Amino acid sequence: MGKRKTAISGQLADMDLRLLRVFKTVADCGGFTAAEVELNLANSTICNYMADLEKRLDMRLCERGRAGFGLTEQGKVVYEATQELLSALDQFRNRVNQSHDRIMGQLDLGCAEHMLGLPRSFLVDALGRFADKAPDVRMRIATMASDDVVPAVMDGRVQIGITVLHGDMPGLKSLKLYDEQMSLYCSRGHPLHGRSEADIRLEDLQAYRFVESPRLLPGRELHPAMSGWNKQVSAHHQEARATLILTGHYLGFLPRHLVKNWGWGSEMQPLLESELSYSNSFYAITKPRTERNLVVDAFFACLQDALAKKVG
Repeated sequence: MGKRKTAISGQLADMDLRLLRVFKTVADCGGFTAAEVELNLANSTICNYMADLEKRLDMRLCERGRAGFGLTEQGKVVYEATQELLSALDQFRNRVNQSHDRIMGQLDLGCAEHMLGLPRSFLVDALGRFADKAPDVRMRIATMASDDVVPAVMDGRVQIGITVLHGDMPGLKSLKLYDEQMSLYCSRGHPLHGRSEADIRLEDLQAYRFVESPRLLPGRELHPAMSGWNKQVSAHHQEARATLILTGHYLGFLPRHLVKNWGWGSEMQPLLESELSYSNSFYAITKPRTERNLVVDAFFACLQDALAKKVG
């Protein structure tokens, strides 16, 4: 009987762990191109890492082609084993952390876009406190569309997310941070710009084009009439939405503080604020864990301290 072939011989090196983390991110993102932003690596570099890992394991881990990206059966096994391995490393790190006063490890934070534009930016304060409290922790902060933050937390791409919650999320631990005021805007050149509030009726808006955003998605409308609006273009990122509104051809929702901070108060006009304005509630979210995660706990504590300072 021939000797059974062993894919990994010897000890796992730091490079092996790096390759496995890259592989997990690619799998979580659903492809090489989608993982570029998450990993901050060029596509060619990711390809080289994946080729190195496949050579190291002597396995074909994924398929790419016209049918799209997918894991092979061996790839699925390696993905599950990678999750278990990285989780075990986190548990080891937590136990070591608990044995002395130093906090070590990595914090992956995913934030909805334009967090720094808030009038009372406690996030800067919280990050400063955390840098003082846990100077040995490596931090990675990713900015993403608001609706992308919850999936990133759920599938483990980030440990903590800061975003809008549109309903209860029983599978997440959450901390309410602040409310953001949203209004419907038009800009110079639009037929409604310059008209008084009294001269505009809700039904008048049916004649114009809108930039689709999270609040205009089915089931999230503020008013039943919104389901019939002409949502001709879509832009969930606020900067892209603002750009379309500034053309004078579209109406769309934007945070009031961003319009002010970007200096567009003279260019943009809010419409029917009493009927169509609303608040977004932002939360810090993370997955509950059976064991304590000192890095996550420390950052949540810094957020709470920063919030208390703003309130006090």
